[in-house]
Parts: sequence; structure tokens; C-alpha cells
Amino acid sequence: MLVLGSILMTAVVGPALEIFNKTTRSRAAYKRRNLQQCRPDSELRMVACVYTARNVPSIISLLRMSNPTKRSPVFVYVVHLLELTGRGAAMMIVHQASSKHGQEKVGSKSSGCALQADQIIAPFQSYEQQAGGVSVQRVTAVSPYSTMHEDIFNIAEERHTTIIVLPFHRLQSVAGDFEEADPAIRSVNMNVLAHSPCTVCILVDRGLSGVGRSSAGQLTQHHVAVLFFGGPDDREALTYSSRMAEHPGVILTVIRFLPGEEAMVPPSPAPSCASGERAAMTAVAEANMQRQLDDECTNLFRLRHVTNDSVTYTELVINNIEETVTAVRAINGVHSMYVVGRGKGMESSPLLAGLTLWSEYPELGPIGDMLLSADFGTQASVLVVQQYVSGEAVVAMESTAAQESPKPDPVQRYLSSVNHKAGPGRFNDVWMPGV
Repeated sequence: MLVLGSILMTAVVGPALEIFNKTTRSRAAYKRRNLQQCRPDSELRMVACVYTARNVPSIISLLRMSNPTKRSPVFVYVVHLLELTGRGAAMMIVHQASSKHGQEKVGSKSSGCALQADQIIAPFQSYEQQAGGVSVQRVTAVSPYSTMHEDIFNIAEERHTTIIVLPFHRLQSVAGDFEEADPAIRSVNMNVLAHSPCTVCILVDRGLSGVGRSSAGQLTQHHVAVLFFGGPDDREALTYSSRMAEHPGVILTVIRFLPGEEAMVPPSPAPSCASGERAAMTAVAEANMQRQLDDECTNLFRLRHVTNDSVTYTELVINNIEETVTAVRAINGVHSMYVVGRGKGMESSPLLAGLTLWSEYPELGPIGDMLLSADFGTQASVLVVQQYVSGEAVVAMESTAAQESPKPDPVQRYLSSVNHKAGPGRFNDVWMPGV
């Protein structure tokens, strides 16, 4: 019996340990979980989720704008997400490039499902054949909505992807407003945002694929605006936009919003409260660290694109949320897409305070939600970015910020010199509304 028990223990524990060790090694090697951790010219690995065939054109447009090249390729894993109905088992099907009708396995019970799968897979296959620097792998995942995010995570972790792109749960109607959508899709997006192993983007399509279509011999142009308020999500959004700026058909405008002297700072706790004093000091240190990281990110962006005539960078000083809304309204109607951060950790900013009180779509953050509001009136597409930040990365950033001395920044000195030489419409000096 003892020998039999030992044999059974070895048979069970051995494979289990092997699976555990393999998973541990895989996750240990999975380090580039956000765009800021990648080199500017490195490959981009992306999971692009698709719920319906209507999501496909905007996803392909975003892929084009991501500037895939042979030097900096894009590896995209297109995941067609289907709800599991009945008593069937959840499954995942990887479609081989040589298989033209592999999707029929998924839709064998319904010709309608097979047709929709073909409408989703075929355009990506055609895009891969026409574009250079793009590799597309097509996957169909069939599972309940409650666990659908786990399928997305498994693919992201197995393929070591940097970003996950999700379509917004509401689609634009012919009249320009939003159609009603399945609330279960929204719950999938929320689960991905809450637990994702890498950066997440939510794409709100308002005709992105139909904007700036080229005629014969002309290049399609997209006017993209980045609204930068600071924080990790905005830095990730700027990093992604920096890649887009290399595309010859993208005209990029970056507006950095800075708090003015009259910006209202949240009141500090009473001096008698020791814990309150510590919390206030921590909040100030965190704000200073984030500002330093923002400066570093924007300086590197400006240095990289200082000779790019298609890139415009402006800093705007504002004091309250009213001026924020006015400034964003002033550029409404000019751009085909906005790229914004979700604003995680920036809720107390005087430039954003109050926006969350009327938020209809918290998954888009305060600025993304404002851009979609009926009162705002924009018809531009919106890409909302949430950066993956691990606990270890936060500790490392805090340690770095605390140890750095106030030495002159050579990048800042160079940019200051460039600003004096740059013509109007390029890298502008700080300006204030009404001045």
C-alpha cells in the first residue's frame, strides 16, 4: 500500500509541479505589460477583442494608425468573443492562417453565427495580406459572459501582449447617437479593466474607419488629439500616440493641461490630526512625484518628435473644471479621434474635480465620459487608455523620485532651446485661456 501510495503521489504531484513551474516561468518572462516599458521601436503585441462584425472596421483602422512596420511590427491576436448558451462546454479555437473555413466549427449550429464569424475573420486576414509589418492570429472564444475576461487574460499572458483593446459596449446609430447594447458586454469590459495583466484600451467608434478616406493617389489622414492631464494613464496614452505620430497619415496634437496659481487645492486635514498630517504629506509627495514623471514623459515625447512637422505640442494653464471644459470645447470638431487616459489616481485634481459626479460611463474616466456626453456634442471617436502598473513598479518609481536630486535636466535645456527656434504651430510655449 505504501508503495502504491507513493506511485500515485508521484503520478499526480509530478505533472502538477511541472505545470506550475511552466506557468511561473512564463509569467516571470512576461515583463513588458505596458507601452512605457517598451522601446519606442520595439514590436507591439496586442489582443484585439471583437463582439460583433461592426467592431471590425474601427479595430483595423486603429491597427493602421499604430504604424506597423517591418522594423516595429504589430502582432495582433484577434479574439472573437461568443456567449456560451445551453449546456455546451466552453472552448477556444485557434484559426490557422491556411484555414479559410475553420470558423464553421463555431457556427455549426447556426448559419447566422458562421456568417458573422466569416465577416469578422476575413477582413483581418485580408488586412494582414495587404499590410506590411502585421501578423494576425485569429481566435474564437466561446464562454459565459461571467468568465469571458479570463479567456482574454489567458491569451494575453500566454502571448505576452502589451495592450488589450476592447470595443465600447454601445455602437453608434445612423442618426449619430448610441444604440442600446447588451449590458453583459459592459460587464466584460469592466472585469477586464479591474483585473487585466497589461494595459487596456477602450475604443469608442464614431466612424473612425470612415474618417478621412483617401482618394486615388492620396494618403488617408487622421487628426488625433491627446488631452494630457497627468498620471500613469495619460502617460501611457501619450506613449501610444507617440507611436501613431510616426504614421505618415496621422496629424497629432498634444495638449497638456497644467494647474494655474488659482487652481483650488483640496483642503488639508486639521494640524491636530497626526494621521491627517501624514496623509497630507503623502499626498503632496505623490503629486510631486507624478508631476516629475509627467515632465519626464512629455520631454521625451517632444525630443523624439522635435523634427516631425505633423506633431503639435501645447501647454495650457487652467485653474478649474469650467476652464477645462471650455478649453476642450474650443477644439471640438477639428479631430477625428481623441486619445485620453482613464484618469486613475487623478480624481482629486482641481482640473478634473467634479466631472465624476455626473459620470455616465465611469469605465471611460472623467474626460472620456465628458467627450461622449450628449451636451458636449462631439462626433469624434475616443480611445481611452488605462496603464498597467504593478505594485513593484509603484515602489520603484517612488524610490527613484525620492532619491533624485534637483539637477539640471539636459532634455529640458535642449527643448527650451528648440522652443525658441520652432515656428508657430509646432512646440508652443505655455499659454492661458483668454490671454
